[in-house]
Amino acid sequence: MERKSVFNTKKKARNYYNFGPVPNTIFTIILGIFTIMCLFPFIYVVIISFTDETTIVKNGFQIIPEAWSLDAYKYLWSMREQLFHSYGITIFITIVGTLISVLMISFYSYAISRQQFQHRRFFTFLAFFTMLFGGGMVPTYIVATQLLHLKDSIWALILPLAMNAFYIIIMRTFFMKSVPEAILESARIDGASEWRIFFQIVFPLSLPGVATIALFATLGYWNDWFNALLYIDDPGLVPLQSLLMKIEANLEFMRNNMEISAQQLSLFKTIPQDAAKMAMVVIATLPIAISYPFFQKYFISGLTIGGVKE
Repeated sequence: MERKSVFNTKKKARNYYNFGPVPNTIFTIILGIFTIMCLFPFIYVVIISFTDETTIVKNGFQIIPEAWSLDAYKYLWSMREQLFHSYGITIFITIVGTLISVLMISFYSYAISRQQFQHRRFFTFLAFFTMLFGGGMVPTYIVATQLLHLKDSIWALILPLAMNAFYIIIMRTFFMKSVPEAILESARIDGASEWRIFFQIVFPLSLPGVATIALFATLGYWNDWFNALLYIDDPGLVPLQSLLMKIEANLEFMRNNMEISAQQLSLFKTIPQDAAKMAMVVIATLPIAISYPFFQKYFISGLTIGGVKE
């Protein structure tokens, strides 16, 4: 009787999500169109990056260009030493910054998620207050350069993005929903310290939320160029995004300034301007696009946690 009841429950669940062949086909087509719409811009950028520059000037951007070329990537390869160095800087600040950000946000969120912490409301309000009000760019610059002395330092690209109040609120809710207090109480009764409880119990149970925050932090560090613009003057500390912006600005300057010498003009005509811009987008986006599928299952479960009421 019990086996039959379980079978009927599974059958009802399948029938509940089965809308019939026609609606399922329509939903599949709609989702397929939406997927194509999401993927098409990136595919289009890749196509333009392999398009011959004269074809772009003559016919504009095309899905299937008349002539293909690797000139854009050859142009970027000509400055490979600087690109590789900036890649290394970006990878370093992304890895180290993500680790620091995840640890700091997790510690703060875990503390304000526990009922036994007496000052949890004050620190929750303190984090929430920073989401509504900020000191502004000038006070932030003064603190970073004159008080913390982060000018021309690798930490100027890491510390300003290490804490995020929005991520703290997300992780606080995640800890409250996914970590039962009974498990923590039993660990305390067995003599476990708070550090051991956090790293051996709380952290493994919170991998979906941690992975979600880590993905957000990784994207923030990888795409950051503004902090480099503010705090970095040393060419050896320029990250990838800032370097690509400087290359694009140089191309735009050469295009807009017509009062250049004949030698510079002949050199300018050989540079694949539009294709080079798209190639820069490709090399800046491709690592994140490749790494995203590894975070996907944690990302989905991290967003849906707490979505079902008990």
